[in-house]
Amino acid sequence: MSVRPLPRLLLVPALVPLLLAAGLGRVPEAAAAQPSAAAAVCSVYCDTLDPSKAAQETFPVADVNLNGRLLRLHVDDADGMAWASIDSAGRDDAVWLDRSWDGGATWDGLLGKASVPATWTGTRTLMYNLYDPGNHRRGLLRACGDAQGVTCTSWARTTVCAAACDRQGTAPGDTRPVPAATLAGRTITLHTDSAGMAWGTLAGGRTGDEVWLDRSWDGGTSWPDGSSLGRLPVPAGATGTGTARFNTSDPLGRLYGGAVRACGRAVEGQSGSCTAWARPVTGRAAAAADALMYSYDPNTAYWRSSWWNSAVALTTVVDYLRQSGDTRYTWIVEQTFRTNRVAFPAGARSSDAIEGDFISRSTDDSEWWALAWVDAYDLTHDRRYLDEAVTIATYVNGLWDNGSCGGGVWWDRERTYKNAITTTLYARLAAALHNRLSGDTLWLGRATTAWNWFQGSGMINGSGLVNDGLTGGCANNGQTVWSYNQGLAIGAAVEVWRATGSAATLATARRLADAALASPSLVSAGVLTESCDAPASDCDDNAKQFKGIFMRYLQDLDSVTGHAYRAFATTQADTVWSTDRDSLNRLGQRWSGGGSGTHPNTRDWRTQASALSALLAGG
Repeated sequence: MSVRPLPRLLLVPALVPLLLAAGLGRVPEAAAAQPSAAAAVCSVYCDTLDPSKAAQETFPVADVNLNGRLLRLHVDDADGMAWASIDSAGRDDAVWLDRSWDGGATWDGLLGKASVPATWTGTRTLMYNLYDPGNHRRGLLRACGDAQGVTCTSWARTTVCAAACDRQGTAPGDTRPVPAATLAGRTITLHTDSAGMAWGTLAGGRTGDEVWLDRSWDGGTSWPDGSSLGRLPVPAGATGTGTARFNTSDPLGRLYGGAVRACGRAVEGQSGSCTAWARPVTGRAAAAADALMYSYDPNTAYWRSSWWNSAVALTTVVDYLRQSGDTRYTWIVEQTFRTNRVAFPAGARSSDAIEGDFISRSTDDSEWWALAWVDAYDLTHDRRYLDEAVTIATYVNGLWDNGSCGGGVWWDRERTYKNAITTTLYARLAAALHNRLSGDTLWLGRATTAWNWFQGSGMINGSGLVNDGLTGGCANNGQTVWSYNQGLAIGAAVEVWRATGSAATLATARRLADAALASPSLVSAGVLTESCDAPASDCDDNAKQFKGIFMRYLQDLDSVTGHAYRAFATTQADTVWSTDRDSLNRLGQRWSGGGSGTHPNTRDWRTQASALSALLAGG
């Protein structure tokens, strides 16, 4: 296989005659490409990207000689796209791509079909996506041509490769993530290893019985690309057999959280049975991260339908990358930044308009993104992310107002409310900037001012718990004690302590943490519990993520206090993993489980991000 970088440049039409004269002009402009009736697919980029923008070029299948023409498939694995070319060709010879979503059984044809113009010796298509991770589909592409006859190359990327390729894994470990299925005395078992590969076995059978795996990229809803993988009969004289190993993630396709099941067929009666669908567990945090990344859309570059929650989810993934050393998801930092730094109208990302640089009228939404970019800077050391956090923090500073309640940041641009979360986010952010900007004094002053104002605002009640905000008369409004308010107050204190070295500030962080852990309004039977976790309640999309925010900042405090809070964090991690996990490693709203038909224990990407923070805090 050959790999070479390609410049991300567009061909300039005026240069085409010069390229032709130099013998390099075998690639016509996009005008030669014909649109396909197939729906466009978008991943990192959308279909019909110019090949001059490819990050790399590989040739995963053999070229085809088509009546003396050279038919070739080109693949850019960095972007998950491919294009086709035909060379040594004549006028009106044509080239296109076929794309299949079911392993090559059916396909959308004539993608990007281009014909060779007069005086040219070849042409190429535009680029099309091999994968559709936003819709959980894994595709195959092949190059096809028509030059006094039609033929195609082989399909590309028919085998999934991660730590090893399908059928080749040898990693240790044998975990059985779901109960075995039974069939007329046979036992059908799903196995997974430490690398996340899976295989199936059939035992207690007879000659001619069969066993296989099904693999699904959409949680078991469908499996057109992974039906009957490794299907084998029980050999003569044996009572059982097993399949080869197959992957459950495809890093090239940005497909994480693939699910598998083991199936078998009895020779008599042609009846069959399958286990439940499952995802492997290579580690608790890794499994939870895979399930979270399942919901990330590379095209929109966020978790669909929630703007501030996506900032927190991104921070959680970055936390996981920093703490685990896993690098599989590092690409989402740049993808999220590049795609979402621009402006969006109201309704496109949030009910509010996003005005560019992740800023909107909701102050706390902007602050969540700023903290995400601070975390991204700590992971990558790319100064762009720290500069972005400064831009957002500068905007937020403009909403600091000494004229109302003696200080504090307004919750929104309309200046309707002063609350805990907005000011503690600002204190954490300003201190974090000081701690990362050499020679800074500006942000240090702002951080200490914000922290001192918050401490004196009255929002910390007599029990050491943080109520939501202030009344119009600047008194504690007595509203719900939410875990995320408590967590950000702890996190702000820890970062201000790093900036100032103030022992009193660190002592305040511990007092806030101790109050939370002792409070029946936040902890029930040793488990962190939001008020909306009650059996007859449901948490809204905001509150689903609150407990994870608390655990992030409790972990931060734990790291600077000799692990004084590790036992509590370990309890949270153990409880959510053992009590609240399904076979697809999805984790829910109530960490101690429970729920009913009218108030189920909701599982979605917000609850997943929250629980992942608990797993990280618990080590």
